[in-house]
Amino acid sequence: MTSLSADDSYLDHYGFSHDPFAARVPGFKFFPAQRKPVLGQLHHLARYSQLLLVVTGPEGSGKTLLRQALVASSNKQAVMSVVITPQGTADSSAVLQQIGQALNIQHADFDGVMAQIVQLALTGQEVYLLVDDAEQLTGAAVETLLRLAAGSPEARPHVFLFGEDSLVSRLEALVEGEERFHVIALQPYEEDETREYLAQRLEGAGAGLETLSEEQIARIHEQSGGWPGAINLVAREELIEAIKHSKTRKTVKGWPFPLPMKHLLAVLAVLCIIAVAFLLRGGEDEPEVQMNTPLALGNASRSAPESAASPVMPPESPSKIEFETPAAAEPANTDSALTTAVEPANDVSKENSATTAHQDGAAPSPAVTQKEAPAPVVQPAPEPVVPETPAPKTPEVVRPAAQPAPAASAHSAWYAEQGGNRYLVQILGTRTEKNAQTLVAQRGSDYRYFVKEHEGKPLYVVTFGNFANRAAALAAIKTLPAALQSGKPWARSFASVQKEMRK
Repeated sequence: MTSLSADDSYLDHYGFSHDPFAARVPGFKFFPAQRKPVLGQLHHLARYSQLLLVVTGPEGSGKTLLRQALVASSNKQAVMSVVITPQGTADSSAVLQQIGQALNIQHADFDGVMAQIVQLALTGQEVYLLVDDAEQLTGAAVETLLRLAAGSPEARPHVFLFGEDSLVSRLEALVEGEERFHVIALQPYEEDETREYLAQRLEGAGAGLETLSEEQIARIHEQSGGWPGAINLVAREELIEAIKHSKTRKTVKGWPFPLPMKHLLAVLAVLCIIAVAFLLRGGEDEPEVQMNTPLALGNASRSAPESAASPVMPPESPSKIEFETPAAAEPANTDSALTTAVEPANDVSKENSATTAHQDGAAPSPAVTQKEAPAPVVQPAPEPVVPETPAPKTPEVVRPAAQPAPAASAHSAWYAEQGGNRYLVQILGTRTEKNAQTLVAQRGSDYRYFVKEHEGKPLYVVTFGNFANRAAALAAIKTLPAALQSGKPWARSFASVQKEMRK
């Protein structure tokens, strides 16, 4: 167990009213369909069999819950139930003492207990002796309970032992081949029963089964083997691990550098120095790229005293740079609209580049001609006129339209109008609304869907029916087509759906 699981700090994270997977939750009663035949069998054997009855299963298999159900379902006017819970190893005298206290016997020995049981039988009242954790009984205590189960011709108590599998081998050694007890071995939950168990536990704590993902539910069932006690442990650890992973992701996204602040500032300072050096180096290289234009302007200015009529060449048009830059920065994966908008700009760029290249090679620079010609007589000349170069038009880039937010389900109002204590069957969840619409259209009017947010994205949840209680919803699952049953649908309340939709 982690330190987080020890202090139950995950209650605030999930908004639980209490720990849904604590070993003992007051008022929690989950009795799956497979346990009901076992309960009926115990009542039948208690009425018609004279054997000691043994219920076995590993720790956390639900033996205590079955014992509670047996007591609760017995006729209180006709049956007196005596529950014995050993505190550590219990011998014969300790067992008889507990029975005597329950039956108000002063001398709690074997004969005194049997005499009281006979008196109760004469008044029409039977006695059930139910022992929890029976594997803690000593051999003498087990032998005493076997004698009580055999009883006398006048009366006998009905003895039920609830314990682990090791109890059976001890009983077999005591009876030496005689038929004096009957064993009922509990079976683990099926996956759909595990799902129902988790849902009921979470709903009791103010949450719902959506707290766990499908992968987590499958993992819980596999690792627990379907035993309820192990389901509690594994489910609790799954919730705790999910919190730890979410905190790790937030830490990585928010501050991925574990260095001290002063070290980070030193690194940033070095990076700034490198960036400044790079910019200075880039500034030194720039005159080499544009050498022709400043040279021509410089020669013309130096020749001005000799000839005021020398023409001044305008700087080279920057159209080539302006049009090539957007094309070079174009992302690799773009929509067709973006590509179409950029391609004409590239054609213009090619034409401008070709024109510039042709002008460069057609004739020598006027500045060079000026140096070779003899100096003319100085004449007053008008101010040189520099032709204006129109600024190139930056090609308009068409950006892909933003994706619209997912529309709310057409059935949202219907879900909101239903009573919160009614139930439905959740069929599946899908990230694509069209899939949900198709399934609803194919299956009929009893199928609807709503949208909720899951992990920051919309999830479209398809549901079936509207039932008065949970039992009716569970019964409806068995009537669904096999293709839908394979997806493990489950029953949930409208209150939980309405809560998700509000979120």
